Amino acid sequence: MHVLPPGAPGGPADGGGGSAPWPAPRSGSTAAGVRGGPRSRPAPPHVTRSDMVSPPPGAAAAAARLCFGPGPRPLMGSQGHPGPPGNGGSGEGEGGEARKLQEGRVARGKRRKGKGKAGAGKGGRGSGAEGKPGLQKAKETAGLGAEAGARAGPGEEGEGGGSVEEGARGFVRGDEGSAGEGKEARGRGDGKKAEWRVRPGRREDARPGRAQGRGSQAWGCIAGAGAAGVAMAAAAEEEEEEAAAREPAGLPAAGPALLRLPEELLLLICSYLDMRALGRLAQVCRWLRRFTSCDLLWRRIARASLNSGFTRLGTDLMASVPVKERVKVSQNWRLGRCREGILLKWRCSQMPWMQLEGDSLYISQANFILAYQFRPDGASLNRRPLGVFAGHDEDVCHFVLANSHIISAGGDGKIGVHKIHSTFTVKYSAHEQEVNCVDCRGGIIVSGSRDRTAKVWPLASGRLGQCLHTIQTEDRVWSIAISPVLSGQLMTHLGSDFPPGAGVLDVMYESPSTLLSCGYDTYVRYWDLRASVRKCVMEWEEPHDSTLYCLQTDGNHLLATGSSYYGVVRLWDRRQRACLHAFPLTSTPLSSPVYCLRFTTKHLYAALSYNLHVLDFQNP
Repeated sequence: MHVLPPGAPGGPADGGGGSAPWPAPRSGSTAAGVRGGPRSRPAPPHVTRSDMVSPPPGAAAAAARLCFGPGPRPLMGSQGHPGPPGNGGSGEGEGGEARKLQEGRVARGKRRKGKGKAGAGKGGRGSGAEGKPGLQKAKETAGLGAEAGARAGPGEEGEGGGSVEEGARGFVRGDEGSAGEGKEARGRGDGKKAEWRVRPGRREDARPGRAQGRGSQAWGCIAGAGAAGVAMAAAAEEEEEEAAAREPAGLPAAGPALLRLPEELLLLICSYLDMRALGRLAQVCRWLRRFTSCDLLWRRIARASLNSGFTRLGTDLMASVPVKERVKVSQNWRLGRCREGILLKWRCSQMPWMQLEGDSLYISQANFILAYQFRPDGASLNRRPLGVFAGHDEDVCHFVLANSHIISAGGDGKIGVHKIHSTFTVKYSAHEQEVNCVDCRGGIIVSGSRDRTAKVWPLASGRLGQCLHTIQTEDRVWSIAISPVLSGQLMTHLGSDFPPGAGVLDVMYESPSTLLSCGYDTYVRYWDLRASVRKCVMEWEEPHDSTLYCLQTDGNHLLATGSSYYGVVRLWDRRQRACLHAFPLTSTPLSSPVYCLRFTTKHLYAALSYNLHVLDFQNP
């Protein structure tokens, strides 16, 4: 309820104690929203007729000055006389054109707001806003009535029209309707709570204005807020939400200008970061975490890391595994962090040899070769073997995998050829004594024996067992490897200053012109045939003066060796002279050489006399 200031006509100072006489509407005019003609509007139970009177003469001018937009013209009737007050704030004069215009505006406002069904003649009832149901409709009705009354015609300046008066009465009734009839409209409304909303160019307050002691200024504030501004603000908000929904999820919504650069340029900038900087950048946000996982950013770092799956020439041997994950595991190799385990045990001492192919492990035990399948973690095996390959009368000394075949060399002087996916097995006598080593490449088999000979054999099924060439040597042949060039000719002799008994126990090619060797003289040597065949390019010495039985390389920087005492496995960085880490796998009573070792980017496997060990670098 709003009380007029003292001195206003009909107010307490004016002496009005009874019902204030309202001017009767002219003939032919009808209160807005009432079809049956004029009818008296009962006063609210807590407001007397003397309180509901016309605003003071200066109320219209004050309202015009307080509006946010341009002030309305004097509110007069169509004939130049003050229009009678309407019942709903419609601003009617003598003419019916203003009434029709106002009714159309009110109807459009209802459709735009969608606030339910409220009578136009009950100004301010049923806006649906929770808390003050009639306030918003009172604002719209008063504003529309003021505009329609101004268009009805010019009149006497300084006198208020019926629309302003009815707008004020609608404001009072809307305030009252919050406790009474406004409850029905609240149920039909959209249930949105009253709040302060800030929109471009205006502020809309969903709470009733505090008009006590301010006279007609409150009516001016109401007249300045129209339904059109609310609709425009709502439309702008919907457009912003739709634009945000259409924005690609892969791009950051906001952030520094660096993140809005083209992807190619951002990749170039980040390619200069080291591993630690990329890791910190990935902690900034989710988008940068996804971006910094790109393989292109980590490829340069991976090529400089240990055992990351890249060769010295940049060939990616494990393209299916993300490069970033491989770099993470590579740090465990560099720092020597791993978890030790035992995959297999034997009851008697063995001299096992093994090979890896995919998710399968092939290992020799006595005169058999067994195939096992790794479990998904790579650190354990299915106990039941996939296949067993037999054919030798004595222990299997060495074997290789080539062209879906297993070519084995036995202590019985025979070579065995087994098909992996069938039971086909062929064995034939190759040497007079035990066959220590064998290799196969390009359909050619080469074997070396204790009888001081190396022989060349065909792999073709129709010519198995036919010796193609015999190479006579001056000593026992302990290891053999076929060059990728497949020249078939004696190219050179490596070294000449070795002491007696300095046998080479393992040799492997890295490229057609580079190879590695190790043996009894406790050295690992790196040879480059393009530089010199008389002296190695680089060498690494075993610190404990132990014989080196086997070696393995990742084709880049990592080198692993197996020693003859205590089952010691050593890791070397070929860019350094000293050993990186040593892992003793046996205790003193069970001292055993490491007869063979193999590794992947995540695990290292070492075969000893009684056990098959695994070093898990993925989950240390």
